[in-house]
Amino acid sequence: MPGGRVLAFEPLPSAFARLRAAAGTLPNVTLRPEALGDAEGEITLTLPVLDGVPQEQWASTAKGYAGLDPRVSEQRHAVPMRCLDGFGIADLTAVKLDAEGGEYEVLRGARETLLRCRPVLSIEIEERHRPGSTWAVPAFLDALGYDAFWEHWGDWRPMAGFDRATMQRASPNPAVFEASDPYVFVFYFLPREAAPAMLAALRAAEAG
Repeated sequence: MPGGRVLAFEPLPSAFARLRAAAGTLPNVTLRPEALGDAEGEITLTLPVLDGVPQEQWASTAKGYAGLDPRVSEQRHAVPMRCLDGFGIADLTAVKLDAEGGEYEVLRGARETLLRCRPVLSIEIEERHRPGSTWAVPAFLDALGYDAFWEHWGDWRPMAGFDRATMQRASPNPAVFEASDPYVFVFYFLPREAAPAMLAALRAAEAG
């Protein structure tokens, strides 16, 4: 999408270095080595290390990993934190959010931007990272006028049809790789005023 602009936040220093190497010269991409949250300042980013290997995909500002498994240790990084609302963005159209349990705080810090711009949201939400998050995040966004959906084999379903007991069982331990089948953890939030037309267009595209 060369006509679009991307604002990317990555607080983990090692991951940010790779991101900068891969995308740092693209004129339409802005990279920021910061976490997003609901306050301005600094926050601890915890990175689990399994048998000496950092598990970067599990890095979180919302949880720690001490005591889960003798094979797992922790690295802690003090990282800068910003609120998305502080950037005064006026033309945001889409958000992809994967914060390993920190989604609620990121959205709280983006409340005014969401109300102003009405972007489409794609959010990874997992109970294993933060129990109750698959209730709290949709409830927060419902209050802002967003409808929640999840997709399974081309079928777009409302959040009310999501069964946490059978569709999101997974270990919170980075050393144990197990999950339910299916394992649904990506949810889509559409502005309520535009959701019917968006869903109709999606279904028509998939049918065609």
